[in-house]
Amino acid sequence: MANILNIETSTEVCSVALTSDGMVLEHREDYEGRNHALLLSGFIEEMMQYATPRGIKIDAVAVSIGPGSYTGLRIGLSEAKGLCFGLDVPLIGIDTLKILVVATMFGNYIDENSYYVPMIDARRMEVFAGVYDSALQEVMPARPVILTPDSFSEYLGQGRKLVFVGNGAEKAANLIKHPDVVYIPGVKPAAVDMLALSEMAFRKGDF
Repeated sequence: MANILNIETSTEVCSVALTSDGMVLEHREDYEGRNHALLLSGFIEEMMQYATPRGIKIDAVAVSIGPGSYTGLRIGLSEAKGLCFGLDVPLIGIDTLKILVVATMFGNYIDENSYYVPMIDARRMEVFAGVYDSALQEVMPARPVILTPDSFSEYLGQGRKLVFVGNGAEKAANLIKHPDVVYIPGVKPAAVDMLALSEMAFRKGDF
């Protein structure tokens, strides 16, 4: 059983979750904007205040590693690395796009025959995106994509849905019109959605 402190700061959401053996023990989130520098240290301190009197020893720290906001990622990674140094525990890096897929499957939409297309907004008509199946296997590796009406057309018309999520999906919704495309609004990466990914990495020793 691993006790993992999860940190997610890749978008406007600032969030921290303490997880153990498939459960979220405690968590904090702020969805109001880019307040990471103001809030993150306090959120982490609250997790430690929860863990210490209960005899919960932190076994690893997991942090989202992007794609996402450079400033948010820098703040999250700096805090995570400092914690690992101070606690003498390993650091786990989690792909932000996979966090979005997990959040979608567990909270909104799951279909084993679908492909998931998480998107992080970039400038103008560009997004960072990847394509994953329901087992989180890469169908298209994460990369920058300039959106056009033909984007991701190679995955359409194959009898499976293409599920677009993330803060970049709104751009795609205005361009890509196809009966096999499903848009799910409001899905944002959060630390509570890192649980399965960080525990899997810990079991594999993927530090």
